[in-house]
Amino acid sequence: METVPIDSKNVYYPPGGILMWIIIFLELFTFGMALVAMVYYGSLERELFHESRLLLNASYGAVNTVFLLSSGFFMAKSVMALKAKKVDKSIRFLYFTIFLGVCFLVLKGIEYSTKIDAGLDMNYNLFFTFYWALTIFHVVHVIVGILILGISGFNLKRNPAKVELIDVEAGAAFWHMCDLIWLLLFPIIYLIF
Repeated sequence: METVPIDSKNVYYPPGGILMWIIIFLELFTFGMALVAMVYYGSLERELFHESRLLLNASYGAVNTVFLLSSGFFMAKSVMALKAKKVDKSIRFLYFTIFLGVCFLVLKGIEYSTKIDAGLDMNYNLFFTFYWALTIFHVVHVIVGILILGISGFNLKRNPAKVELIDVEAGAAFWHMCDLIWLLLFPIIYLIF
């Protein structure tokens, strides 16, 4: 079981291809601007943002951080295994990644449910407008990432010889972007204010 070789040693070849990196930089810029806006408005309404942050369960955010960081580790292991032509091992690591991504979504769903039950929706105040907008946008990215990885896993299982390393690396780059965005969201939303 071998994959089509790609010259990943070429200095001009970013893992996942240049288009994926353009998308990643645009997404990071978008999230970054939203976080800057949140911090700016939080500095204008410190007490409101602080009291609102206290209504969040930081434990949910911390556990979700562990889920995503662990999933990023398994995604990296999956790419390394594929580069070593260990397709079965790569698939297993890919499925661990997907499983942890689903765990993130389940816990996020539980968290959302508790917020809705408490009446803390997007219209509650400015803090929760940012909270919902940023975290839902992130959840959408995680769902897209799981779909991308699921397709890669399906293709690797079905016909590994036709799967190119660049495609799996593109999925990995997108997944690591989701990790990075969460590492920016978690402290600002759950810890700083």
